[in-house]
Amino acid sequence: MLPAAQAVATNSVVATLAEVQELAAYLTKKSIWVIGGDGWAYDIGFGGLDHVLASNIDINVLVLDTEVYSNTGGQSSKATPTGAIAKFATSGKRMRKKDLGRMMMGYGYVYVASICSGANRNQTLKAMLEAEQYPGPSLVIAYAPCIAHGIDMARSQLEGKRAVECGYWPLYRYNPTLAAEGKNPFVLDFSKPNWNFREFLLGETRFTALNQQPESVKEALLAQAEHEAKQRFANYLRWQADTLC
Repeated sequence: MLPAAQAVATNSVVATLAEVQELAAYLTKKSIWVIGGDGWAYDIGFGGLDHVLASNIDINVLVLDTEVYSNTGGQSSKATPTGAIAKFATSGKRMRKKDLGRMMMGYGYVYVASICSGANRNQTLKAMLEAEQYPGPSLVIAYAPCIAHGIDMARSQLEGKRAVECGYWPLYRYNPTLAAEGKNPFVLDFSKPNWNFREFLLGETRFTALNQQPESVKEALLAQAEHEAKQRFANYLRWQADTLC
């Protein structure tokens, strides 16, 4: 459009259009991403994160969720799931993990996605593109297998795939623009877990360390973790079935 305008512009406007042409590179929409870990997003920086997303500004947040304070030695955080062993939870965490995505969906105008590149690269790409295109705040939570989990990090992508397949980690997208079109804004991108849940947990040292606890404690925590995962998944299925969330 600018070349066409320059072609028909009068002398008094030509200089202005030339200046606009020179500054064109600075007139494009800026893509702003904030990237942080779960200790920051779920815990010590949650107040700031909540404030930014609630402000309804056009900003994107990517949370790399290792479910533990990875950079400071593996301490338990509000992202740590029930039963996992970590510093400050050496006998297994007793409380369930904070559902950060669900909390932010409550605003109704925040784009929220839960992703895992090892399980579904197409869903990961789609969520990132939708978050970027959404004209408001977005939160993308990515499952990030960590050395603190006690796994072979050369197989971290496979570990992420197993986490999704057994129902441990959900894949979903919540897009408020769909609600404006009269559609359900919540899309569950993986709806048939095999529920080999305990097998997955006991493949990671952070859960097998429960063997150091009394059998009754170990069994109670593993059962509680699986119950919470199935309860959460049932909620997701219900939201997906709703006409509007």
